[in-house]
Amino acid sequence: MPKANATLEQDLFKMADALRGAVAPSNYKHIVLGLIFLKYISDGFTELYQSITAREDGSDPEDIDEYLAENRFWVPKEARWEYLHARSKQPTIGKDIDDAMLAIESLNPSLKNVLPKGYNTESLEAASLGKLLDIISDMDLGRSARESKDLLGRVYEYFLGQFANKEGSKGGEFFTPKSIVGLMVEMLAPYKGRVYDPCCGSGGMFVMSEKFVEEHQGNIQDISVYGQELNLATYRLCKMNLAIHNLNSDNIKWNNQGTLLYDANPDLKADYVLANPPFNISDWSGERLQDDPRWKYGVPPTGNANFAWMQHMVYHLSSVGRAAIVLANGSLSSQTKGEGQIRQNLVEAGLVECIVALPKQLFFNTGIPACIWFLSKPHQAAGRKEILFIDASDIGYMEDRVHRAFADEDLARIAGVYHVWQKNEGYSDEPGFVKAASLEEVKSHNYVLTPGRYVGIPAPEDDGIPVEEKLATLTTKLEAQIKQEADLNAEIQTQLKKIGIELTL
Repeated sequence: MPKANATLEQDLFKMADALRGAVAPSNYKHIVLGLIFLKYISDGFTELYQSITAREDGSDPEDIDEYLAENRFWVPKEARWEYLHARSKQPTIGKDIDDAMLAIESLNPSLKNVLPKGYNTESLEAASLGKLLDIISDMDLGRSARESKDLLGRVYEYFLGQFANKEGSKGGEFFTPKSIVGLMVEMLAPYKGRVYDPCCGSGGMFVMSEKFVEEHQGNIQDISVYGQELNLATYRLCKMNLAIHNLNSDNIKWNNQGTLLYDANPDLKADYVLANPPFNISDWSGERLQDDPRWKYGVPPTGNANFAWMQHMVYHLSSVGRAAIVLANGSLSSQTKGEGQIRQNLVEAGLVECIVALPKQLFFNTGIPACIWFLSKPHQAAGRKEILFIDASDIGYMEDRVHRAFADEDLARIAGVYHVWQKNEGYSDEPGFVKAASLEEVKSHNYVLTPGRYVGIPAPEDDGIPVEEKLATLTTKLEAQIKQEADLNAEIQTQLKKIGIELTL
């Protein structure tokens, strides 16, 4: 169970949120996250500026080429954090920040049309904006430049989650809860190669992949990320999120048609696909894509995009590619308009490696039961004749009154049994939790892939007490309870008789 103590990120979010006033969370997140990003790139600029100044070769710290050579953003004087913070109590601070964002975009092509504006509006008081700058400035007090940048990355990620929580159903459109992303990454283990998310939101899948590589002493330069996002505001959040985590975002694309209608990476063959596409989308223009080459396993119904998303991702897998895809549980059993046949075709092709049933209340935006499909080209190539089913529907803890999360030990348990089975290292079924089912057994269930059908119920724990002894104890306890009931009934009759009421039993 995670610690209940408030973290620095929690304290900062509470302070920042207290200044929101009349600004809606959906708008306020861009205001706050934009400032955190501005602080991040300004800190990186200042760190290199000081290093150039200390050189003895006459290098000019105001030469933009010095920063481009080091893959740093160039920050003009009027956009540097120290300048803006010094003006934080001025009534024009909103305009100053808007001007700063425009100046940075004009000098850094990769940030063109990415940074938020709208700080100079009536709904956001100048005094509150100034206090926000104070809060963000206080983050790095007493810290080294490296520690400050790491903290800003953590804060950005934490704030994304908290804003998603506050936005409720709309929040889930740009943020997949950390527990789900963490499980997908732990199971896929993306050490090196191309990582793809065709509905990438604010980039959480990429950031968690980067963390996985770093935590396992890998080289972050060994992975490259590819993605596409429909919502322009969310795309901007993603670009900033990746920049803060030192991930190249050149291959993150935006268009207002969406991935299924317009594939921005048509030739990509990814080594890893991690995605949480929108569930059960009915208006995905499927009628315009009936002859699409991506539908190798069957044409998905026009009224539900679940298997369109899945086949899009399979289409983009390399010969060694593996995918983790979050979908509604209906994808495991639906027979509607050919979905059952598509599922059967995927199973018979050997692509379906593992299914994980998730608990309720993991998501911010939906109560629909969900699962994770793990698809694997190596599994297909090896010709393995079984699928691993994991029922994690009762795993996790309540993070608050309405949201569930996985603790580290939960992630280790689920991912651990998957890897043991995958490597054939002493795996064994565990009733109620995990079962490696043969394809013949899956066929006998008409290719329905709901884990509960296969894992069964947990075996009762043997406490070592003989049955005879248990019966004797229970009998004695029952006799005592019957006697207690009789005594209580007698006492009730006595008390009622005192007030003139007699019961005839």
